[in-house]
Amino acid sequence: MSGVWVFKKGVIRLENPGGEQGDGHGLAGGSRRKVLVHLPTNKVISSYDILEEKLGELGWERYPGDSSLVQFHKRSSVYLISLPREFSRLTTVHMYDIVVKSRNVFEVRDA
Repeated sequence: MSGVWVFKKGVIRLENPGGEQGDGHGLAGGSRRKVLVHLPTNKVISSYDILEEKLGELGWERYPGDSSLVQFHKRSSVYLISLPREFSRLTTVHMYDIVVKSRNVFEVRDA
């Protein structure tokens, strides 16, 4: 993986000489964009409405708080899922956070 690490507005990202940026949607070098898939239905999660419905079925609730984030918590655990306000800014890091905190229900796949 070659390129230059750039720190802007509290976020670090890899900028490649070819013009692509390491924005969390895939690996450097032009690999595919990633999507979050709900395994029981095999459906791609394409909005926060769908995600909130699926997480709600698992006992997750929307956490009232910071308006710059969409957050979910589960009363039976100490976990908190923090996501960007805009669904289009969801990265693979956010997707894997959801996968780890709700095992065997979601998966990250190539689009």
